[in-house]
Amino acid sequence: MEPQPPRKPKENRPFYAPPEDKPIAVQIINEARSSLKELKTKRPFTPRDDRRTLFGSRPVNTSDNRPPSAFSLDSRHFDPDSRPVSGTRLSPLDHKPCISTVQEDVAKLPSEAEVEGLLLPPRPPSDASKPSRKAPRARTQHANSVEGSTVSESQKSRNGTLSDDSPCKESGQITPERVGSGNKERSLAIEERGEGDGKEAPPHRAPSAASNTPVSSVSSVRTDVEERLGSGGSKRTGHDVEARVGSGGSKRGGHDTDSRVGSGGTKRTSSAGSRGGSAGKREDDSQEELEFYTNHISPLLELMAEYSQKKDVQKIISLSEDLYQLLQKNNLLSKTYKQRSRILKSIFKMLDLEEPQLLLQLARLILAFRVGGNNLLNVCKLVFKVSRNEKNDPAFLDGNILELLLETMNGVDILGTHEALIYCVGSLKFLTGNATIAKQLVQKHCIEKLSTLLDSIIKLIGENSHNPEQLGNILVQLTAALRNLADTGSSRDKILNCRLLDSLTLVSDSYAGDWEIVLNVSRIFSKVTLHTDCCMALSENVLSYKVFLHLLKKHLKRQDIVVRVSFILGNMTAKNDNARVQLFQQPKSLDILLTVLKTHLELDYKTRNKLEKKDKPKSDGGNEDTNKHEDVLVKIVRVIANVSINDEVGPQVATSNQCVELLIRILETKDIESSEELVLNTVACINNLSYFNSKHSAITTHQMKLVDCLMKLVLGESMMKSIVEVSRVFGNLTGQKQVRDFLHQQQVDKVLITLLDSGDKEVVYIACGVLINFMVDEEKRHVLKKESGITKLVEVLRDFGRGDWELAGMVCQTLWNYSGKITSSNACFGHIEAQELTEILVDFLDKENVYDSELTQMDEDLQEYIMDCWETQFCPVAEQLLNRIESHNSNFEPLPSGAS
Repeated sequence: MEPQPPRKPKENRPFYAPPEDKPIAVQIINEARSSLKELKTKRPFTPRDDRRTLFGSRPVNTSDNRPPSAFSLDSRHFDPDSRPVSGTRLSPLDHKPCISTVQEDVAKLPSEAEVEGLLLPPRPPSDASKPSRKAPRARTQHANSVEGSTVSESQKSRNGTLSDDSPCKESGQITPERVGSGNKERSLAIEERGEGDGKEAPPHRAPSAASNTPVSSVSSVRTDVEERLGSGGSKRTGHDVEARVGSGGSKRGGHDTDSRVGSGGTKRTSSAGSRGGSAGKREDDSQEELEFYTNHISPLLELMAEYSQKKDVQKIISLSEDLYQLLQKNNLLSKTYKQRSRILKSIFKMLDLEEPQLLLQLARLILAFRVGGNNLLNVCKLVFKVSRNEKNDPAFLDGNILELLLETMNGVDILGTHEALIYCVGSLKFLTGNATIAKQLVQKHCIEKLSTLLDSIIKLIGENSHNPEQLGNILVQLTAALRNLADTGSSRDKILNCRLLDSLTLVSDSYAGDWEIVLNVSRIFSKVTLHTDCCMALSENVLSYKVFLHLLKKHLKRQDIVVRVSFILGNMTAKNDNARVQLFQQPKSLDILLTVLKTHLELDYKTRNKLEKKDKPKSDGGNEDTNKHEDVLVKIVRVIANVSINDEVGPQVATSNQCVELLIRILETKDIESSEELVLNTVACINNLSYFNSKHSAITTHQMKLVDCLMKLVLGESMMKSIVEVSRVFGNLTGQKQVRDFLHQQQVDKVLITLLDSGDKEVVYIACGVLINFMVDEEKRHVLKKESGITKLVEVLRDFGRGDWELAGMVCQTLWNYSGKITSSNACFGHIEAQELTEILVDFLDKENVYDSELTQMDEDLQEYIMDCWETQFCPVAEQLLNRIESHNSNFEPLPSGAS
């Protein structure tokens, strides 16, 4: 059986040209080892800001309506008459005040003198034989409708403006359904006057004729009564007032307004239903609630007030903790607790003490009561004020203040309480800067809650019915908090589960002009795109490419934004071929990238010239301003290099004269000693572009100028890194004879032969690649033998060949090109080298020797890859080389040229 003739490779084929009919496994591995390579770089450094402020510095010409970071705050700023709020924005009612013009039909309210009678202490039940003085019952018409009421002028002056809480419907029946939360104040006020109770009430005198000013609600009278009871302006519930002014200690719940007292003192049940057992149960509950407050809560508050006078902070802290636990255990920390206002009033008085730990304990109580309005704003300011000092961070780890902040953030109306939200989320921003607290917040689902708030804001943005600046102020704090949490613990999984990357992309698009929001978001993406899963998720969002390019264009000269956006794009295009195509297909994408490159190259040049004129000495780290611009150059060159790996994008980028000229300019103006990363990235970018070195390529047009710039990195005192990277480019450019001739004159082939001694297989691989192209020219082959290149190649084959069949194939290809004019194996390679080379090739071509014990222990996929490499990368060229050596194996030396 005749042996099959070996395949003859084209001797002038560049080493990078892929062999035909490769198995899939080999193609995959070769892509990883290809001359084309993605670039890596470090994340942009951000110095830690020692100041804790809401916002960064604003441009001078910018109108600043943002809340301040510094402010005065004490007990005077809190409203002691704290009314619980639902947290829900209500639509305005179509309301018309229904003040009756018929004086005789107006329900008469007590005059000032009559109200004073309410201040008398409770009386025992009167003798049944004596007639009792009843409080005047309000007139009714139709079914207990209320048309209006009157107050005295003094009452009016105290209340300031008239209330608009009066019933709006004429002849509307008063039922429990109508009383509700909106009319609760009226029902309480009626009961405080002792109506419908059947018990003896304090005497009242009829209103004077002068006190007939109509009002729309009786709540003003209730407020006046509370003030006269010594509440100091704090609001009291109906049962509290009745406990102090009722007879025999009996009292009724503030909501039992569905019964009325008849003219003879007998009860009359309204059509809404009888009181029955449920009303009695409510009365019992109210009595128990009042007794609990009197016996347990009030003593604690009195002690706290006493120690507050003594300024014994530690005692107050301990008592406030006891108070919180007591209220929480009995489920009294709610808006509906009737003693809520009295407790809050007592707490507010202690806020003048400046101890941070105490202020947090008190803020904890206030937040737990779900305050709203001005009190919500001020308690958020209070927490913010404490959180501004880093020394106070440990105090936030005590108790559940973190949980309360998170609940507050997600439990309020965004537009109605936007300023409170700014301070609330601003506090979280500061606290997330502490690594210990950040871990706690991640465990408490802070990322999910911030994501919920972010989605709500995005929804409001889409409605276009808001003040964008208000939402923007919240977003500055929110994105800063997320920035601090982005690289904490399990945050990455949470970010992906919440689809937070998509939401942040939308925010960047909507607030592209707000540099603080954009900077925060870019810092988040800079952190998370270091990880493959987040990078893939962001790459799948088609909007992200458009947004990032728009940000580069809009903030062209803002180094801090441009450097991060460039870093993000570099991460996205490093491993994802689809991302390279998506980015390049965006309108004017390459133009924007090159504009960034050109702009910051010019800024870097101008900055260096200014420094030279000032004769400032260079430090080892360089100047901070120049380093900033150079960092942008590093990142943007990396993006161009990465997108150029794609087989469709690379050739198009390579045709750009502006791109190649800017890269050459970097090599001309920068040196490897002071700008190592930038120079190496630039060389790598040129390498990727030179892979597509066609006749239309700008690389071909400027190849000699390129080679001239690269030579200083080879012949000077350059580090090994630069020589290796430059050799990659030479491997692509030496496909042109003009380039080979120039490099031979510069003795670059000798440098490459020296690299064969390297213990790094990748360095040897690159050197072999360039030498393959040099050996195409016959006049350059003698240098290989003269510089002991043959011996070095045989040693490389012996030492590395069995473990790297691709490198072994490169060595054989180099020796094949070198021996193109062979007449004798001994004369061509040397006697010893030819003999040793023959033995190695015979051994390596034996399939049984390939399957050694080490290979059989590997998994099947790896075994398949190794055998594919052996069969396709090594065997074809090794068989040809072995046949050539054996066919020219003779002891006769060839005669010199011209011998007879």
